[in-house]
Amino acid sequence: MHSHDHSHHHHHDAESGNIAWAFFLNLSFTIIEFIGGILINSTAVMADAIHDLGDSLSIGFAWVLSKLGKKPSDSQFSYGYRRLTLLGAVINGLVLLIGSVWILTETIPRLFNPEMPVVEGMIGLAILGVSANGFAAFKLSHGHTVAERMLNWHLLEDVLGWVAVLVVAIVLYFWELPILDPLLSIGFTAFIVMNVLKTMGQAIRLFLQAIPSEMDVTKIHADLVDMPHVEDVHHLHVWSLDGARHVLTAHLVMTDVIDINRQRELKQRVREYLAPFNLEHTTIELEFSDELCRDAESDHHHH
Repeated sequence: MHSHDHSHHHHHDAESGNIAWAFFLNLSFTIIEFIGGILINSTAVMADAIHDLGDSLSIGFAWVLSKLGKKPSDSQFSYGYRRLTLLGAVINGLVLLIGSVWILTETIPRLFNPEMPVVEGMIGLAILGVSANGFAAFKLSHGHTVAERMLNWHLLEDVLGWVAVLVVAIVLYFWELPILDPLLSIGFTAFIVMNVLKTMGQAIRLFLQAIPSEMDVTKIHADLVDMPHVEDVHHLHVWSLDGARHVLTAHLVMTDVIDINRQRELKQRVREYLAPFNLEHTTIELEFSDELCRDAESDHHHH
């Protein structure tokens, strides 16, 4: 018998438990929706199932990564595991793009030759989709972490998708307008593809170690050069681990040789200046006029 004392389970376990829960719920519904969509002959249901699959995957990745991403850095990954979130985003994006292409190959022929779906089945699945995703969203809506809020948004989006399917199904129940099914399907797919391209674009920017969008490097450069005893700054690099946590390195060239205490003061001043930038690591190197920069490659700063 295990004891019933759960006080040691803190907030984090609850978070990953909720996320795991939402993931399995969502995934099983996605599978039901796929099979249902094929059986009742509705491309809109299939397209919405793809959308849900994408959201299930991002929930799954978030769950795995909320476990892994917390792992501290180790001898293999000196920056920790934050960048895994980018990989998750890219894999997810690829799955969604493949799914979207498949849906379009199913849907486009239907535009010219619309077939009526089994409307009762469509209404049933839509009600199921609304309630399942609504329930999962409700489970996560009490969450406090960014991951939970983000996923909650995904789930609400799914609820809206199913509401749209429900509306179309009800219209089809009363009027025979089979073209509505592929039109809705194309609408969903366009929405998915736009979102994927946006997310992939951000992930790829971060993979290429672009400068985080909110940081103005020319200004940082100018501000560092303005500090006392600093003649020049080079090798100023800023990049981001996961879009939220950044890394900065710089070499400061000194105007004169200063003693240890002054060096300490300068470093302290630089640290205070950089504090607001959400940096996880900073490396500041001081160079004195008589030494050559180790990373000299094509540095023309040295006279």
